[in-house]
Amino acid sequence: MAHDHHHIPDQAGDRRLVLSILANVLLTIAQIVGGIVSGSLALVADALHNLNDAASLGVALIARRIARRPADKVRTFGYRKAEVIGALINTTTLIIVGLYLVYKAVARFLEPEPIDGWIVIIVAGIALIVDVVTALLTFSMAKNNINIKAAFIHNVTDALGSLVVIIVGVLILLFQWYVADLIATLLLAGYILYQGYRLMRESIHILMDSVPGDIDLDGVVERMVTVAGVVGVHHVHIRHIAEHHPALEAHVVVQEGCEETERVKADLKELLHDEFGIGHSTLELESPEGCCGGRGPCAS
Repeated sequence: MAHDHHHIPDQAGDRRLVLSILANVLLTIAQIVGGIVSGSLALVADALHNLNDAASLGVALIARRIARRPADKVRTFGYRKAEVIGALINTTTLIIVGLYLVYKAVARFLEPEPIDGWIVIIVAGIALIVDVVTALLTFSMAKNNINIKAAFIHNVTDALGSLVVIIVGVLILLFQWYVADLIATLLLAGYILYQGYRLMRESIHILMDSVPGDIDLDGVVERMVTVAGVVGVHHVHIRHIAEHHPALEAHVVVQEGCEETERVKADLKELLHDEFGIGHSTLELESPEGCCGGRGPCAS
């Protein structure tokens, strides 16, 4: 289960994020003006989501730069988890925006207002183009990076939101279905909340030092004990140092009188790296009679 990731050069990736931020700020201004003039809550909702996108891209950019800092005496594992923290911040704002949109939709249902369908269609059409371009700018970077993925999800939901708003404008023009604006807002809010929850759960999973989702702890232990000279493995801990950088700590019981402890350790590290993608492993080798300080079996 070896891991191989291809990354866009840092400076090129940063430029893409800056361009995406500028595009979203300009689009937000246009959508807010269009939403106020037309009276469309769905358009204003999409504008708020775009503003949140600009902020999320800014957070992603800052976290990306912090993550490049080398390890120091305070953070000996480095700053790479900064990107996971950035993702958590962005997913939290996603959920807040989703809940706010639900509130606004309910308030608008109680006090309906007229909506200009043509303005809605024109502004949402422009927004759709910008959203698609912004999503394309971050797509390749989002594949293996939860920080950029959170920002990318913002952009994708915006593109979907703009498409829905265009449909709403058409329905208002053709059939005067003003309720479509409220339904669209609730659908957008639901999708935003779902994506926010999903990415938040993934971010928390990493920050809580949980076992990576693509690694089976029992399977790792079972493979480790198949290495020649290994009697048992215990006190096993697997976590993320950063996204895509799992680390393992374990106590390994070797055969009594085994003179090839360094060979055993090298074989274990090679197995962990090649089969499970664990490039950072700390192994404490013990003898059967001396492990655990003589307090019970160590092979469990």
